[in-house]
Amino acid sequence: MPDASPRPEPFSASATPAALDDLRARLRATRWPDVPEDAGWSLGADLGYLRELVAYWADGFDWPAQEAALARLPRFRLPLGGLGIHFVHARAVAPAGPVLPLVLSHGWPDSFWRYTKVVPLLTDPGAHGADPADAFDVVVPDMPGFGYSDRPTGAPLDAVAVAGLWAELMGVLGYDRFGAAGGDVGSHVSRYLALDHPDRVVAVHRTDAGLPVFAGDPADLAPEERAWLAGAAAWGATEGAYAAVHRTKPQTAAVGLNDSPAGLAAWIVEKLRAWSDCGQDVERSFTKDEILTNVTLYWLTGTIGSSMRMYRANAAIPPAQHARRVDVPSGFSIFAGDVVRPPRAWLERTANTVRVTEPARGGHFAAFEEPELYAEELRAFFRPYRTAAGAAPA
Repeated sequence: MPDASPRPEPFSASATPAALDDLRARLRATRWPDVPEDAGWSLGADLGYLRELVAYWADGFDWPAQEAALARLPRFRLPLGGLGIHFVHARAVAPAGPVLPLVLSHGWPDSFWRYTKVVPLLTDPGAHGADPADAFDVVVPDMPGFGYSDRPTGAPLDAVAVAGLWAELMGVLGYDRFGAAGGDVGSHVSRYLALDHPDRVVAVHRTDAGLPVFAGDPADLAPEERAWLAGAAAWGATEGAYAAVHRTKPQTAAVGLNDSPAGLAAWIVEKLRAWSDCGQDVERSFTKDEILTNVTLYWLTGTIGSSMRMYRANAAIPPAQHARRVDVPSGFSIFAGDVVRPPRAWLERTANTVRVTEPARGGHFAAFEEPELYAEELRAFFRPYRTAAGAAPA
């Protein structure tokens, strides 16, 4: 009988001139709000910076050039769970030992964009001053409702369901055992991959532990854990309005964000600045072209609403799921500029934690902000687990 399993199909994207003309017209017609004097970033996106960014987006930004750069990555689409899933699948170059397959899971507000800088560092370490024996086969999917993956037409998928899709994806690609890594929403997806597929995930690396969920007696926690819970609550009170909107009424915000590119840029850029290790200047971590590549991906794919709805799905994950402890060997790189940084006591409580590092540079988007440093963190953590995965398929 013929093999009926789904097959990856090569994927490329090319925005139409009409879509780009419409984008530029909307940018030039932006109806700007008033702003108090000297507000800066204190009330949200800085209007002066946003005006500058939008002007460049309308008259200087070269999307076709960025699209061509993204097209240099080997990209595919595959039907999984009734959805078309877009992903990068880059194989190791000239490996000098067993190749470890690695699935990288992004977060919000981004897509496969988060890992575009790090893919060549992981697949061809020898060309970047590292050991060729540390080469990976790298898979970077866009979650459903993000980037070039399909948007769910019914209920949004939560991190548990996405982890199941990634396990299926890795199987279709021929990887029985593999490593998993991620941050933000991708940290949760990687965690559930390890929880639900421990026979296939050899080790899991995360750049955060998510916001803490604890239903037990606080007296049972170490002092630094209690302080972290309090700090996370304080962060939510001052910085968490976006997440409350995403969890509760995402469609209301989606109407404006999907209609106004300036509004979309404001919603995303404020988070890029607040969560990165940029020292108050967002362009210390991201160039205008890098920022606008991320934002334009959201604009052209119309995925801001569907990406926000995943927060609502994740908020409905039962508490019992949050209480599960990861037994798969786990490593954490807690970058100095990230938000809500967990103490080691919490990491050891919630996972079989075998390695914790605290890189001195980088923030919430470490793979993009500090790709060389992030790549070295992954190489070092996964090195002992390469033989456990066996040789990757040719």
